[in-house]
Amino acid sequence: MSASAPTRRRFGLGRWLLPTYVTVAFVLLLIPIVYTFVFSFNDANRSNISWNGFTFRNWLTVCDQPDVCVAFGNTIVVGLTATVIATILGTMIAIALVRYRFRARSAITLLLFLPMATPEVVMGAGLAAQFLTAGVPKGLGTIIIAHAMFCLSFVVVTVRARVLSLDPALEEAGRDLYGSPNQVFWRVTFPLLLPGIVAAALLSFSLSFDDFIITYFTSGSTQTFPIFIYVAAQRGLPPQANVIASSVFLLAIAAVFIYQAIAWRRAKKSA
Repeated sequence: MSASAPTRRRFGLGRWLLPTYVTVAFVLLLIPIVYTFVFSFNDANRSNISWNGFTFRNWLTVCDQPDVCVAFGNTIVVGLTATVIATILGTMIAIALVRYRFRARSAITLLLFLPMATPEVVMGAGLAAQFLTAGVPKGLGTIIIAHAMFCLSFVVVTVRARVLSLDPALEEAGRDLYGSPNQVFWRVTFPLLLPGIVAAALLSFSLSFDDFIITYFTSGSTQTFPIFIYVAAQRGLPPQANVIASSVFLLAIAAVFIYQAIAWRRAKKSA
């Protein structure tokens, strides 16, 4: 019996095309981040376009630049407040849409998707017109209301998917063990919903932190960090803005690593 001839490796375009595409896309995504981080150490005063030298001064005097820390603080306040409001209301709406039958349930479910599909220019202009008609002065409060409104749909969609995946037998077991409705919710239902609620809250905060268009229509004289970046970019972005942007990115990376480390330790313990 003769030995089989060695198989020849055929050149497959798909073997190289997908890794090459992923590598190029990853590099293109990292270029602005690397540029922001590197130029946070640039020895520049007003314009931060050309490299003038390396310095730590921007990181040590980040709040010396007028309005940078104020705008960043406004963004954090708006993001946290809008996230709390949208997460609480969105969780209750998601549970009601899944667990209860009432009139116009299907219509409400459909309408909740409209803010996600509506262009932000349309939503921002509409909210600005409503605040103007109601005589509400635009400021930090109107930004929070606007952000909570457009984050609400994302929370409902995220938490609703989690509610649909719950096993009713677990809650039934809690009731069979003579648990009250409050006890069953807080000891059975809520812990099972918590991953979806946390994911919805993180999504809401990231959307609120990054939003510019709706904020621009509803902010009045109040500045958030995206609006500050837009205004400052017209006359030269200060390096302190790069410092804050780099800090946010590094904090996000650190949070991911910490979460992965905690998950790895839990998996090791359970094993």
